[in-house]
Amino acid sequence: MQLALVTGAARGIGLAIAGRLAADGFRTVLLDRDGGQVAAAAAGIPGAVGVTADVADEGSVDAALDGLGAVPRVLVNNAGIVRFGPLMDLGADDFRAVVDVNLVGTFVTARAVARRMARSGGGAIVNITSMNGVAPGPNAGAYGATKAGIALLTQQMAVEWGGFGIRVNCVAPGMINAGMSEPIFADAAVRRARESKVPLGRLGTSGDIAAAVAFLASDDAAYITGQNLLVDGGVTMSIIASLPRPEEVDSVGMRS
Repeated sequence: MQLALVTGAARGIGLAIAGRLAADGFRTVLLDRDGGQVAAAAAGIPGAVGVTADVADEGSVDAALDGLGAVPRVLVNNAGIVRFGPLMDLGADDFRAVVDVNLVGTFVTARAVARRMARSGGGAIVNITSMNGVAPGPNAGAYGATKAGIALLTQQMAVEWGGFGIRVNCVAPGMINAGMSEPIFADAAVRRARESKVPLGRLGTSGDIAAAVAFLASDDAAYITGQNLLVDGGVTMSIIASLPRPEEVDSVGMRS
């Protein structure tokens, strides 16, 4: 049975991804820096194990990987944090904390796993970005910048590691009613307003993201690498559609 490793998997989207990969036949390892919660989360997935590590700490990541007894065939870099606040008020320590977990953590973990994959015949890496790495949101601090950075880092990994049989892609969640976004959508009025802006008419679920990750991790995506797959119900492409326009310009026919 092939091994899949999911970081930031103690809750939310990461936990859903781990469950989906387990259902698809992988022996799944959930990695998180919250040891108690990741152990409890892993106990709810048949055959899964929980591992405690800090993705931004090279020694911690290497120790966790050495303890697995096998090389992951799939790595999902999901671990991430956000520190909300206007940029003018945001402290440098908060900014660095987000960069360290989101961007540096993705690099450190992917590099450590890729070194092992390169010696064992390759594999698939899926990094989690965000629609905020494509279209920034207000008061999100370093979050969007780190997600944009992960998208380009993914392309660089794909170019450099393809020769080792390693595919690297990313999934960019949109407005997902899970994980860090749950407090936002707990406000019913905010939820309705945001849903109304999504072309598909609903918020996304953790299962939507897990399905996209599972596809990119599978052999069905064997010729796909270096891509950033937006899973957002079409919201990032619908800005102009939400702006007012006179009805008469949309009638059929040419105008001179």
